[in-house]
Amino acid sequence: MRIAQVAPLIESVPPKLYGGTERVASYLTEELVRQGHEVTLFASGDSETAAELVPIVPRALRLDRNYINPEVFHLLLIEKVYQRAGDFDIIHFHLDALHFPLTRRMQASTLTTMHGRLDLPELDMLFREFREIPVVSISDAQRLPLPHANWQATVYNGVPAGNYTFRPEPGKYLAFLGRISPEKRADRAIEIARRVGMPLRIAAKVDRADEEYFREHIRPLLDDPLVEFVGEINEREKDDFLGQAYALLLPIDWPEPFGLVMIEAMACGTPVVAYRHGAVPEVVDHGVTGFIVDSIDSAAAAVEQIGSIDRRTCRQVFEERFSATRMAEDYLKVYEQVIYNAEISRREAV
Repeated sequence: MRIAQVAPLIESVPPKLYGGTERVASYLTEELVRQGHEVTLFASGDSETAAELVPIVPRALRLDRNYINPEVFHLLLIEKVYQRAGDFDIIHFHLDALHFPLTRRMQASTLTTMHGRLDLPELDMLFREFREIPVVSISDAQRLPLPHANWQATVYNGVPAGNYTFRPEPGKYLAFLGRISPEKRADRAIEIARRVGMPLRIAAKVDRADEEYFREHIRPLLDDPLVEFVGEINEREKDDFLGQAYALLLPIDWPEPFGLVMIEAMACGTPVVAYRHGAVPEVVDHGVTGFIVDSIDSAAAAVEQIGSIDRRTCRQVFEERFSATRMAEDYLKVYEQVIYNAEISRREAV
C-alpha cells in the first residue's frame, strides 16, 4: 500500500526530546515500512526515518526560535501534500483539523488521527461542518464530546517492544514523566511522595506557556529532599528512568486522550498509579498493571500496594495491547475500509 504520513512540524519525527504525536507518527511510519509498505513521511528535515522523507523545514520548529508563526509552515506542509496526493492510496494526517478544508476537496482517500483533547466548545462547530471527514480516536473516552464526528475506529497508541527494557525488579523511587502544566499536576505527585515517604524523580518539559506556572507553583515544592527535578529527557534516558522506577505517578487533572507514558512504563514492567480521567481506565487494568485512583489518599494507598502488581504481567499486557505492530495492523484495517468507502462514494457520484 502507498501511504503518506503527515506529521506536525513542531518536533522532529521522532522527537529529540518530549513529543507525543510525533513519536506515535514515527512508530507507525517505521512499522509500516518494516511490514513492506511504501511510506512517505512529510515532516521536518531533521526527522529520521526509513520511509521517503519530504522535508518542509530544515529542523523542528521548537528548536528554531527564528520562527514565530508555525501555522505558516503547516500551511506549506498541507500544500506539499496536496501536490503529491495522486501518489498515494491513502494520506494519514496527524495535524488535528488544520487540513480539513482542503481534504474535503481532495480526490485522495484521507484519514486523520485526533491526538489531542476534544472537549473544547469550539470543536463542536468545526466537526459539525466537517462531519464527513474520516477520523480516528486514540481512546473511546477522547471521542465522547464529539459523537457526531465521522469516527472510523479507536486505535490505541503503540510503542515498539524493543524500545524499552523489561526490568523484573522494582526500583526505589516514584517517577513523574511528561510536562509541567496545571493539568498534569506534578504538585500532586510531590504530595503523594511525601505521604509515602518515597523519593520522587520528575523528568518533565516546561513549555514557554507554562514557565510562570512552574515558577510560582512547582519550583517552591522542589526544595523537598525527597524530590529531584531531572528536566526534559530523551528516549534512551526514558528507558532507564521508567524501568528503574518503583511506580509511575500520573495524577492528571484533565481528560487525557491516551497517555503514552503509561504504556511506556508498562513496557518496562513498571506499574502505574493514575487518576481516573480520560483514557486512564482504558489503558490501566486496575489491580493488574497498576491502580486507578481518585484522591491523594487513594493514590498513597495504591503506592503502598504496588508490591502486589506483577511486573512481568505489566510487560505481557503491553505486548498484547500496546505494541507498535498491533497499532500498525489496526491502522491498516482502517485504511482499507476508508479506501473502500471512498471508492463506493465515487461510484455513486457518477
